[in-house]
Amino acid sequence: MKELFKKYKAVVRFVVLFLGTYLLLSAGYGLYLKTSVNGNYFPDFITNLVARQSAAVLDTFGYSATLTPDTVVQGMLLTIDGNYTVNIVEGCNSISVIILFVAFIIAFAENFKKTVFFLFAGAVLIYIVNILRVAILTVALYKYPQHENILHSVVFPGIIYSMVFVLWMVWVRMLKPNSPNE
Repeated sequence: MKELFKKYKAVVRFVVLFLGTYLLLSAGYGLYLKTSVNGNYFPDFITNLVARQSAAVLDTFGYSATLTPDTVVQGMLLTIDGNYTVNIVEGCNSISVIILFVAFIIAFAENFKKTVFFLFAGAVLIYIVNILRVAILTVALYKYPQHENILHSVVFPGIIYSMVFVLWMVWVRMLKPNSPNE
């Protein structure tokens, strides 16, 4: 057993760091969600912020966006020109995706400064792309409501997860030592 552990030390290290980071951050996020109930921002600060920023992006591009709290579904109703378009709920705020991203980067961490910089830059990029994704999805659903299922379930999740995958590949490539033949 000891030999197996030595042989697969890097794999074990990755799994322990990934799962440990993921579980710790997820537990912290769950605690944040529990403590933000009945706060000043509905349904929670981050989801509310994403909703407001997405509406601001829509307003910037000439759409008349309005936000209304939805206490039934626990989200923010985002309408364009008075027509219901989307309901921004906790799952739309990108925090779960950022937690997944952070866990992977930490599992492959080497240089502290480089890791912290990449974590910060990647998390900010994911957050910004998510706001744009929500705004674009809102316009797409406003114009093409008949395609809601594929837009909401396939296309737009694919955008954010593809971007995270690309960031992971960039990170792994940055850590890969140059071989003498390159």
